[in-house]
Amino acid sequence: MSTPAAAPQPDRTDAQVVAASLHDPAEFAHVYDRHAPDVHRYLLRRLGADVAEDLTADTFVIAFRSRARFDHTRGSARPWLYGIASNVAAKHRRSEVRGLRAFARTGIDPIAHSWVEQADQRVAAQALNRPLALALAELSAGDRDVLLLVAWADLSYAEVASALGLPVGTVRSRLNRARRKVREALPGPPAGDPDDARDTIRSTSQETHHG
Repeated sequence: MSTPAAAPQPDRTDAQVVAASLHDPAEFAHVYDRHAPDVHRYLLRRLGADVAEDLTADTFVIAFRSRARFDHTRGSARPWLYGIASNVAAKHRRSEVRGLRAFARTGIDPIAHSWVEQADQRVAAQALNRPLALALAELSAGDRDVLLLVAWADLSYAEVASALGLPVGTVRSRLNRARRKVREALPGPPAGDPDDARDTIRSTSQETHHG
């Protein structure tokens, strides 16, 4: 992947770019350019700046090496990449839970602290509050993955199912269970559609920072 890639062609789908990269590996740089910032932001919010950059790099190295197995019937590589990122992050689940519990206990989040100082107000505005951090820490790893892929990665249920290799029905049941546990742990239910996991995370976070 060290060879300079051709000029970007935004009209091509990710599937077309990945297919082209099988013959010209430099083409895969376009997939990185399109999606690395979002994947990095997701890993940053979950695990902090100390490891997010390395895990983002690992995600795309694995994606590059396994690109021949990419399902070319899917136009976007986002679910595939987030699935790889989730698997990479799984090695750090204990650190994630420790960080969430530390924030819930002390109000000082060693993970959030690493990115609140970044000049990204959209991310900072959605930082966790203490009850939400504890609720997320109490979720099973699988339920937390589903909830955060919907809430933070903006994946649809079908995309989460593709990312994690699960039936859509399993995604829905995990999401419903995670949302219920989070709501039960919070002082009051956030406003909005009760079927939208994004409301659970985002409304609570916005209340914390703007309330």
